[in-house]
Amino acid sequence: MTQHSRDLSRRRLLFGGAALSAGVVLAGCTSNETAPTAAQTKAAAAGGNADPGKKVTIGFSAPAADHGWIAAITNNAKAQAGAYSDVEFKSVEAGADAAAQRAALSTLISQKPDVIVLLPYDGKELNAFGLEAMKAGIPVVNLDRAFPDARAYRLQIKGDNYGMGVAAATYIVAQLKAKGVSNPVIGEIPGIDSLELTQERSKGFADTLAANGLKVANRRPAEFTADSGQQAATGLLQALPKIDALWNHDDDQGIGVLAAVNQANRKEFFMVGGAGSKKAMEDIQADNTVLKATVTYSPSMASSAISLARLIGQGKGMSDLVELQVPKEIVLASETITKENAGDYLKLGF
Repeated sequence: MTQHSRDLSRRRLLFGGAALSAGVVLAGCTSNETAPTAAQTKAAAAGGNADPGKKVTIGFSAPAADHGWIAAITNNAKAQAGAYSDVEFKSVEAGADAAAQRAALSTLISQKPDVIVLLPYDGKELNAFGLEAMKAGIPVVNLDRAFPDARAYRLQIKGDNYGMGVAAATYIVAQLKAKGVSNPVIGEIPGIDSLELTQERSKGFADTLAANGLKVANRRPAEFTADSGQQAATGLLQALPKIDALWNHDDDQGIGVLAAVNQANRKEFFMVGGAGSKKAMEDIQADNTVLKATVTYSPSMASSAISLARLIGQGKGMSDLVELQVPKEIVLASETITKENAGDYLKLGF
């Protein structure tokens, strides 16, 4: 697997027909990989856009499910497609990298589906495919990793990566003020640094800290995996004998981060996670680790993508909007989950 295949991390969307390490064993992912929660997919209710209509074939591709969030993306998409009697779901293997995914998608174009829903290994590398499909008259719904060219997609749905950083920093600033901490030491463990989404998250975090006269003392990128999270956290903890707050971008790699924290017996700081995994929410609710909050980036966006792809294929708009067509861009908000509201969000955990 390449770095891109180990990628990522993710808010629920509801509208119209769319709902949305010594001594430590590290789990490979945090999710329930066999089935999405009912809250992340929604059966089609009777009436309006949900009534059976023109048969729509939706092609789908996403990287291999070797990460909890990615697994949930694929599971949610399949489950949402299954909720509609007028949708045929055709999934193609993504392969080991962007080039392999591109080849599989070219084969999909030849099958002439009505719409293609795609979570690319890398939006920039797959941009040419989006342009090719759109030129062939096949609308493309781009998930999460943005195509740089707006002509490469009919609809783009992604989480608010910059907003994740803002939300994480806002929580950290509020907690530090409440504790009366001056000149705090703040750490950051992002995911894969070469990805635009990681860069956006870090910028939102840095900008919000700077607006409050604060900055990151040490930053150690990981790769959205538990093992890499443990390695990055070990290095950061060794570099910083004292920490007041830490933001880890991804709850899957957070398993390794917490393992490193436990191994180092460090308890003097609090941590904020990212994405909103069920495991993270349970830890926050139990309040027995340094993890005190997480900011969401929900894989339910895949459910919404399928519902909206169906509407695009049928030439319909969203029933709650005046406009006759589905919007061009949808950016999901990042919500902050704490001990106080974790019980409400558990049903959305992946």
